[in-house]
Amino acid sequence: MESLAIDLTTAVRTPLDTAHVAALKAQGREAEIAPGEIIVALGQPSDTFYYVLDGEIEAVDPVSGGRYGTGATLGPGQFVGEMSLLNGGNAMLDVRAVRQSRVLAVPREAVLRLMSEIPEMSDIIVTVLAGRRRQLLESGRASLTLVGAEVDRDIRNIAAFASRNRIPFRSLTIGEREAEEVAHACSIGAGKPAVIFGSHDVIEDPSPAKIAHRIGIDMPVSDGESFDLLIVGGGPAGVAAAVYAGAEGLSALVVEDATIGGQAGTSSRIENYMGFPTGISGTDLVWRGALQAMKFGTRFAVPRRAEAIRSDDIGEFTARMDCGSQIRARAVVVATGVQYRKLPLERLSDFEGAGIYYAATETEARYCGDTDVVVVGGGNSAGQAAMYLSRKANHVHLLVRGKSLAASMSSYLRSRLEAEPKITIHYRSEVVALHGDHHLEAVTIRSGPDESEQRVETRGLFIMVGAAPNTGWLRDCVELDDKGFVKTGADIGAHSSYETSHPGIFAVGDVRASSVKRVASGVGEGSVVISKVWDWVNRDGRV
Repeated sequence: MESLAIDLTTAVRTPLDTAHVAALKAQGREAEIAPGEIIVALGQPSDTFYYVLDGEIEAVDPVSGGRYGTGATLGPGQFVGEMSLLNGGNAMLDVRAVRQSRVLAVPREAVLRLMSEIPEMSDIIVTVLAGRRRQLLESGRASLTLVGAEVDRDIRNIAAFASRNRIPFRSLTIGEREAEEVAHACSIGAGKPAVIFGSHDVIEDPSPAKIAHRIGIDMPVSDGESFDLLIVGGGPAGVAAAVYAGAEGLSALVVEDATIGGQAGTSSRIENYMGFPTGISGTDLVWRGALQAMKFGTRFAVPRRAEAIRSDDIGEFTARMDCGSQIRARAVVVATGVQYRKLPLERLSDFEGAGIYYAATETEARYCGDTDVVVVGGGNSAGQAAMYLSRKANHVHLLVRGKSLAASMSSYLRSRLEAEPKITIHYRSEVVALHGDHHLEAVTIRSGPDESEQRVETRGLFIMVGAAPNTGWLRDCVELDDKGFVKTGADIGAHSSYETSHPGIFAVGDVRASSVKRVASGVGEGSVVISKVWDWVNRDGRV
């Protein structure tokens, strides 16, 4: 339990005070726990907050079954749990009593309500829970084990999904001793890629959706459940809306079809966002916002995609999810953002996840050492990717269709790219062919006015070009422009800058026509739109 105890003893100098404990006692019940008794079970809903009154509690190593870490345990005045308690997911570790113990058991919903009423108590709990998740992520010892990401693109996609959604996992390389031991223990055969949950639960035909279901983050709500607000999209704009919706007392659900962070989550470093002078990764920035939203009671469902939406006679909405579930809401904020366009290249799909990537984070970069890499794009995301990858790869080739970067990239980033000896910028260039067997091995680049061709040996092609809005599911519901972006505001006779042609549906961030495609702008729009959402849901005095 090393990683859990570290945060209790270092991140939290002052435990919950007597007033906080009294408030918990008013909402919970005392329970006696026998030695060896499991009070939190791996993979089961984290629906109870346990405060230790007497005794000793330990987390269980999901592989060995022994005590997690190097021996630290929880005692009186400390509490059990980590981030899954906030987001309504499933427990990441078993937790059991070392000796006869007495705990205060409080339902999750009651704790969230107390946290919204007592900010000092909320600060302590959130700091501890977030710290524990961070330590789980950094420990390399987790209940989710991935074997063979270096050779299997399905496992690699799961690793990327888990990393960007802050799901702890350990990654084992086929042929290493620990991977062979896992293969033997789970009877999966040596040399085979696999995904294991706990010590022996091998997940058949693994996918991000199956992992999300096992972790309990895919749809932690009931079919037909009703919310004040449904937010579709978990990028900066959607998460900002989630924070402010929760802060204003609106019940809200965020559905995201890939990973929290959206396109911003594909950036390894954002340097021009106010408040972070040394930069921050897109994933970290948006995850902090998601944590704030969870603190206020906003819920998240990942990966879940809204496939259709309709309104009823009283102005409320029903959204159908890809899993078949239906969610009711009194208002909808569309924050689905944009996605990078795919290049019209033969065999593109053969190499996606096996040498072709649409993000440049640590997950992708680990497979690009000792090789040249190619980045396609002229915007800030492509520039940030090139700078980040230059620290990992032998050399970076940045391909730009235009004759300069002046109109599409921030000045500070252009200067860095031009000064970095490990980066070559190819203007008026494009990829015209892909080469390889099961993994990308090389690309052909066509450059310059003479359209000369050059073959570049590479195991990493990063595509960050264009912006295609994710609005196909809205075509019969709201008015779109000729490129598929959502029209809002005065141009369509709406009452606010973010209201669409359908009253009660709002659009923010990159998906909105005429918006500024920047993280800060998306955060601003997501924050501001909630005042209009409030007016809408309160139009008949029901809030």
